[in-house]
Order: sequence, then structure tokens, then C-alpha cells
Amino acid sequence: MSASAVHKLDNNATRHTRLAIAGIGLVGLRHAEAIAQLNQAVLVAVVDPSPQGQEAAATLGVPCFSDLSEMIAAENPDGVIISTPTRLHVEQALTCIRAGTPVMVEKPLATSVEDAMELVAEARAAEVPLLVGHHRRHNPIIRKAHSLIQDGGIGKVRALQVTCWFYKPDGYFDTAPWRKLKGAGPISVNLVHDVDLMRHFCGEVISVQAQAAPSERGFENEDVASAVLKFDTGAIATVSVSDGVVAPWSWEMTSKEYPVYPNAPESCYLIGGSHGSLSIPDLRLWTHKEERDWWSPISAASMPCERTDPLLNQIEHLVEVIAGTAEPLVSGEEGLRTLRVIEAIQTAALSGETVHLPLPAEGN
Repeated sequence: MSASAVHKLDNNATRHTRLAIAGIGLVGLRHAEAIAQLNQAVLVAVVDPSPQGQEAAATLGVPCFSDLSEMIAAENPDGVIISTPTRLHVEQALTCIRAGTPVMVEKPLATSVEDAMELVAEARAAEVPLLVGHHRRHNPIIRKAHSLIQDGGIGKVRALQVTCWFYKPDGYFDTAPWRKLKGAGPISVNLVHDVDLMRHFCGEVISVQAQAAPSERGFENEDVASAVLKFDTGAIATVSVSDGVVAPWSWEMTSKEYPVYPNAPESCYLIGGSHGSLSIPDLRLWTHKEERDWWSPISAASMPCERTDPLLNQIEHLVEVIAGTAEPLVSGEEGLRTLRVIEAIQTAALSGETVHLPLPAEGN
């Protein structure tokens, strides 16, 4: 952490961690609601030039700035959460880093791997914390699943099936036209979460094959895509994503993570191992009681798991990172590695060819 960031922390050690949010749309408002529920953090400012941003800031009782640098100069926050459109992430995150202000950037980290590399390198050189908002890693369901897998509960992971299907209404796109543009389709906006979790569970992706179909609504991006991912552990994942399919099989509709989505008693991830299999988010562990044999009975046990809000957990973690008592669970480097896979899926879908990914070097 930079000297300026440490100094800022020392001055604020006896009070709430002062956070600001850049971009107060759907995701930004959820961060604001999470901050409001925590005793250790307080929202001090919003950066959003839109009339809706001004209105939201007034409702939240904090000043609204149209310029991020101006806000940092005026409010001197301990940390900033960036939840603006992806094309603004790198520029705004660099503004924070150059001011010595820790920053959490919503996923995906950037619109391209090249831009993300620049951001990660500068944050590393400045020793300013850079986190990425892959909040699902903070969900107790994911923590439990990760622990089961790492402890050998299903043996060696051999295969994954991931489904990310839902139907976004026209209004979702009309209220934010950038969602209709190239690069803002479900591969980058939605599948990035699932890819991050696959990496979290299974290691690094070394090759990608993919197909995608153009949006039936006439947008610049895709509305359905499928990919086959091979991991350095030998595991193979099949993944399918669409924001134009009516279905219950997505994290949003199965995890009970966000009450705005109706719940479906289904699972969207299936993870198969040499000694058992695990479905997520219902956390049913399937094993043979006797021999591993497809003629032998197989049964499921539901794994116990606490239920807490991952967005609250993520803000609590951000506060700990700012205080210097924790390392980022999802660092800029982790966000970059996930983005590499997303970019590989997009490249493979366009070219029809297999894309090979080198194992990441230390810090990349």
C-alpha cells in the first residue's frame, strides 16, 4: 500500500471507513445499501453526472460529484467503489490509484486484457490495493463448495457443467443503451462471474473452444454462447450463457442471493469428481456408499451452510483490506486472469479456432 494510503488510514483509524461510489445505477445502489447496513463503513459521496445520480445521492444524503478527481480532492475517501460502465473502469481506477486511494472495480475489470494489464501493473507499482467485484466468492455457498472441493470431498475434479440462462426484458437495455453495444453481451457481463468461480474451484484455464450467436433483438453483441474450457488440472468444463432464454438455470434464480429475482429450486453448476459430485447452489453431495460403480446405489447429502449477504461480506472485506488486516480475495491480478479467459471465449467464438492460454506468470 502506498504511503499516502497508509497515512490516510492512520488519520481515520478511530472512525468509520469512508467510502465513495462512482456510478450509482443498479449495482451502485446495491453497494450503497450494503454500506448502510454496516457499522464499520459510511458512504460519503457519489460520483455520477446523470440526473438519476443526483437524485440517488440526495436520497442517500451524500454529495454528488460529476468528476471523480474532484470528489477525491474534496472528500478524501478511504476507498472508492467503481460501478460504472466497463469502458470507464480503467480510467477511473487509475485516477484512484494515482491519488493513493484503494479501489474496488466492478467486474469485468476492463474491456480488454491489454487495458487491464496496464491497470494491474500501475496498482502493483504504486502499492495501492486494487480489488475486483466478483462478489460471489464472498457467498457462504461458494466458500462451502470451495472448501469441500479443496478438501477432496469429491476426489479429483474431472468435469463441470455450468448453465447461465435467463431472459432480460427490453427495458433492461433501454435504460442503459451501452448494454446493447459490442462487448457488453452476456459473455462479458454475466459469464465473467461463472468463469471466475470455475477458476476459483478448479485452477487455470489453458484452452478454450467456443461458439456464439448474434442477438436476435438486433444488438451489436451476442445473446447466446457456449464454450468448452480445459484446465491445467485436466478438468474440462462445458458452459452455456444466454440473456434471451426463458429458464430457471442461472445463479441469480437459484442462489437466493438477491431477493429481486424469483427463486427456483434448481442448481446451475454441476461439478463432477472421481469420488463424488456436487451441485451448486443447493450443495448436494452425491457419492456411492460402497463401491464406485454405476450399478451401485448412489445417494445425496445436503451440506450445511450459513446464509449471509455476499455484498455485505464483500464490503466488510474491502474495509479490512483498506485497514491492512487482509489481502484481497479477488485482486486485480485475479480479475485479469478471469478476463483473459473471457477474451479467449470471445476470440474463439469469432474465429472458430481453439485458443490456448499460457499459465499466468507470477503477478499476472
